[in-house]
Amino acid sequence: MEAIAAKTIFTALGTLPWSAPAAVELSFSIYKLVLLIAWVYLCLYCVQKIHINPTLTNRGRTVADLFSFFVGPVVLLYFFLKDIRQKSSESSQSFLQTMREHFYNIAESMRSIGREDVSISLLDTSGRSIRELYSHGGRNQSMDRHTLDLTQQVIIDAIEQNASDILIDPKDDSTHIIRYRVDGVLREIEQIDSKTCQAVINSIKAVSNMDIADKRRPQDGAFVAKTSVSSISFRVASAGVLNGEKLSIRVLNQDPGRFLLNSIGLSEKQQIVIKQAITRPSGMILLCGPTGSGKTTTMYAMLNLIDLNTRNVITVEDPIEYVLPKASQIEVNPKADITFAKSLRSMLRQDPDVICVGEIRDEETAQIALRAAQTGHLVLATVHSTSNASTLIRLIDLGVTPAMLSTGLSLLISQRLVRNLCRYCKRPAEFAPRQIHEFRRRQIDPTGMYQPVGCEQCHFTGYRGRTGIYDLLVIDDKVKQNILSNEVALSQLRKEGEKKGKSSLHKQGMKKVVGGTTSFQELLRVLGHGE
Repeated sequence: MEAIAAKTIFTALGTLPWSAPAAVELSFSIYKLVLLIAWVYLCLYCVQKIHINPTLTNRGRTVADLFSFFVGPVVLLYFFLKDIRQKSSESSQSFLQTMREHFYNIAESMRSIGREDVSISLLDTSGRSIRELYSHGGRNQSMDRHTLDLTQQVIIDAIEQNASDILIDPKDDSTHIIRYRVDGVLREIEQIDSKTCQAVINSIKAVSNMDIADKRRPQDGAFVAKTSVSSISFRVASAGVLNGEKLSIRVLNQDPGRFLLNSIGLSEKQQIVIKQAITRPSGMILLCGPTGSGKTTTMYAMLNLIDLNTRNVITVEDPIEYVLPKASQIEVNPKADITFAKSLRSMLRQDPDVICVGEIRDEETAQIALRAAQTGHLVLATVHSTSNASTLIRLIDLGVTPAMLSTGLSLLISQRLVRNLCRYCKRPAEFAPRQIHEFRRRQIDPTGMYQPVGCEQCHFTGYRGRTGIYDLLVIDDKVKQNILSNEVALSQLRKEGEKKGKSSLHKQGMKKVVGGTTSFQELLRVLGHGE
């Protein structure tokens, strides 16, 4: 079919004005009309793809729109003809893959048009700029300018790569390493000399209201980065380590409105279960998983389903990662004696409809949250554990009674994050005959599985973005009876819960592997070998 389509296109191209003069015989041709319509739609498609690029400024977007409208289709046609001549023997799938890569390269070129106009301002929590805080009259102004430009470039690159963390570590006495955590995996960006990097560290500490002179004592701070289109907050932590000072920067306050249940990896059936739990006036929805498994993102996706105009939503978090304009958000501060437990007590006197607890860490917090769920409040909370079964054991170990669990809990959600395969370079997976036999034995079709390759678009990792895998446990009458049964059942749950929980997540993850969303290797990296 692809060969027939290509032949038709070449026949149409032969009637174009720039083709051989002998080919132009008719003043009107159905092929010309079809080609004209296709050309217009291709122009509009190029403009649409470039216009939605979030890294372009208003000025850069206008230039990119004009360029893509007039030149974009010509560039695509050039690569189309070039690949037809040079790679006519390739399979149609490989050819289409190449075309996608070429178009992505054009999009990256369009992005670079507006990148020159991208400006960023780093401000402390009181609104003072980094240049005002860091620059001093007695210093070398050109060196100050170079340091601040380098600092801003590190922040800009992290934002463009959707990094969740920036780590600046001393490698030895003379070199520092800058790394970004992208899609949950650390990625080394560059190595720079320690003198230059220490100046960058000092500039970040200055805008974070930290003591520049103290390089050994751990410190915490925060700053804000403002661009022409958004404002992003950063939380900074420093520590004295071997060979120098280490800086860890967490990227916060992204737009919570983009988190939706249908975009974070939940199946349709799982979305229905969660929506039913959210519409209830009371009960606790408990999210569990290790650090970095996306629990907060899932919680905000659920909050986006709640009408904040008609329901009083109060959250207590450590720290506040996303800002909800119509919700009351409290940030934990142990130095000011603001803890989860004390904040929860004060919440209950503020007539809340929905209570969000960033993390259940102790017995007092767990009991207050469950009592609130029993007395007419909808409670969303997270806890660090590895499975739904181990979460029940964790709460019991914290001193919560089985009776309180059975009456307060309404839904348990265990989750992990896996990386999505890069759609520009992924290819069908290859397995050994023994593995294929094992898949067949478990009634798993391996023909739809893909494996990572690596290209420029995914920084040669083979992955781009992440999605969640979820295991839901509805606390129905049967589960409540099992919780209330006896110590023997709880003891058995303690032994087998971890194994069963991992097996359930593994089954959910295999659905995404078979669907081509992620790879089998990535699933094993996150969950290990399932049962």
